Amino acid sequence: MHPRKGEDMKIGIIGAGNIGGNLTRRLTALGHDVSVANSRGPHTLTALAEETGATPVPVEEAARGAEVVVVTVPLKAVPDLPSGLLDGAAEGVAVIDTGNYYPRQRDGRIAGIEDEGLTESRWTERQLGHPVVKAFNGTYAQDILDRHRPEGDPGRIALPVAGDDEAAKRKVRELIGELGFDTVDAGGLDDSWRQQPGTPVYGLRGGVQDVTKALSEASPERTADFRG
Repeated sequence: MHPRKGEDMKIGIIGAGNIGGNLTRRLTALGHDVSVANSRGPHTLTALAEETGATPVPVEEAARGAEVVVVTVPLKAVPDLPSGLLDGAAEGVAVIDTGNYYPRQRDGRIAGIEDEGLTESRWTERQLGHPVVKAFNGTYAQDILDRHRPEGDPGRIALPVAGDDEAAKRKVRELIGELGFDTVDAGGLDDSWRQQPGTPVYGLRGGVQDVTKALSEASPERTADFRG
């Protein structure tokens, strides 16, 4: 049994890759009601559903009634998500964006990010038409399963969380706390460049102080590896 804070939530996860799959595993273990979707259809999620008790659904239904929706698909796939995806979500839904822009490795060049200077999550927010909270983008997927620790444990890792909607950010930070990680408020979405790929905090396994320091040391210049 897990000590629980607050109520079990209805959570939708869009994307069943490493991060999405491991969040499905942990959130179901904590007692949440998880619906999971991917681009290939619910029939491809049977094994994950049997393992976890999550409900496989089409992408169009993933957010229905959800208090938290996790969007964890390749950045280039975000514009292909169904329009009105979040229409059926619960009022005040918190949308977590775990995405990263990998122009050379996967996504191709995205003009809004490179030419307009949008942060990656601001670009994603515009595609979705709904505010997002940026979290888990620099987290190793395996750590979600292996490195969760109880509150106060000296080995507990902290994750940066950025977003403009304070209520949604609070909900996300509480959920991450329940998953076994501390959080650091990394500011609004326009500040979220501090946790994009190539920054000191990206992939950092550190506590609150380490993460706070790493965020403060970030440069807004996008490194060559992460330019299209």
